[in-house]
Amino acid sequence: MNPSPGSSKKDAKRRSQNRVQDSYFALFKDRQVFGWAMYDWANSAFSTIVVSALLGPYLSSLAGAGQGPFLFSLRLKPDSIYPFFVSISVLIQLFVLPVIGTMGDILGRKKALMMGFAVSGGILTCLLGAGGIFLQGAPSSSKIMCLGIIFVLANLFFGASITLYNSFLPDISSPALRDRVSSFGWALGYVGGGLALALCMAFFFFLGKKEAAIQASFVLAGLWWLFFSILFTWRLLKEQEGGKRPLLGRNLFQKGFKEPFLTLFAMRRKRPDAWRFLVAYFFYNDGVQTVIAIASIFAVSVLKVDSMTLLGLILFIQFVAAFGAAFFGWLGERMGTKKAILLSLLVWMAIIVLAFFSLSDVRGLFALAFLIATVLGGTQALSRSMFSMLVPCTREAEYFGFYEVSEKGSSWLGPLVFGLVVELTGDTRAAMLSIGVFFLVGFWVLLNHE
Repeated sequence: MNPSPGSSKKDAKRRSQNRVQDSYFALFKDRQVFGWAMYDWANSAFSTIVVSALLGPYLSSLAGAGQGPFLFSLRLKPDSIYPFFVSISVLIQLFVLPVIGTMGDILGRKKALMMGFAVSGGILTCLLGAGGIFLQGAPSSSKIMCLGIIFVLANLFFGASITLYNSFLPDISSPALRDRVSSFGWALGYVGGGLALALCMAFFFFLGKKEAAIQASFVLAGLWWLFFSILFTWRLLKEQEGGKRPLLGRNLFQKGFKEPFLTLFAMRRKRPDAWRFLVAYFFYNDGVQTVIAIASIFAVSVLKVDSMTLLGLILFIQFVAAFGAAFFGWLGERMGTKKAILLSLLVWMAIIVLAFFSLSDVRGLFALAFLIATVLGGTQALSRSMFSMLVPCTREAEYFGFYEVSEKGSSWLGPLVFGLVVELTGDTRAAMLSIGVFFLVGFWVLLNHE
């Protein structure tokens, strides 16, 4: 039987795509893949500068210099303020992100929604820097609350845009190249975040005041996010044809809000492989996201690292992580995606143990940072690739809404546990050890995933 003309065209397109994507360097020639991956470059300034490097220590320093805000009747300790804001932000995402994914699938306008959230998040990130200037004479507790609210909203838009961004992965790459394309995006993201962070280090060098340098860095993160997403992703990434789903008699908002929760309840029966993976990912990526969120606080509180050393450390992680993401993409193709993820989780557990028992100086901190950087991008890139294999057609954004809930929206639990252990024990090192439980549970669930 002769193949249909439609299937012949699809096969020819797939063979052409495989030839174009036969190496990491060749991915730059694919306009769709490059435009998609450059969004990782653009938004990584927010995750690197704001989430990982500066906002946590900045809020802690504001509370240390004055009075921290109250949570109900409890005045928060400086090192627990930022983790609690992270928890609030991602708890909101827990309910919102699957809805946004479903709306993207129904409308068939994933790119337009993604770019709308990107612009909103970039503007709010700029306001995070400008807000510190406008609130210069305000009480520290009020200043912390205002900046915290802006961060919660910016992080919400960040998570919403990433949900839609991830859902493009099955559209722009074949299954055989999924690990490579996903790792390519993560690698570009780390390079972009690293270059943005290097510019921030120049602010600390040339500006006389530390607070002014931090505020300028937040503005830079917002502008970087806006500029590169508009210049590359908006121009090169195309809306995917045929992805729109019918409403079937319901209005958009009814279907958008009801369907994700119906899908979640049905997933365990209809898509048990996707369900079990999300359970594993819920735990082990919660550990990854918590380490990212509180690493700077740990370095400052336990090892008394100064701002320039901290920025140099994170810059070091960014560029090593780019190579780590590419290496694990290669490793996933050789030994299998699941085995490569399990190997990375063993390294994460070793990192937690080493941080608790033997980390005592800056030299050891950089050695540990090398291990973190090696597995950081690999764990995340391969997890995105593995889940994309389990996603049903025309429901990519909806399913990646649940994935993003596990990646960002569920990561309220780790920072919350970290903050509670700090509150109860006053020991930041012991709080770090508690995060190892998330890696252990995630490893066990993934090990038993078929």
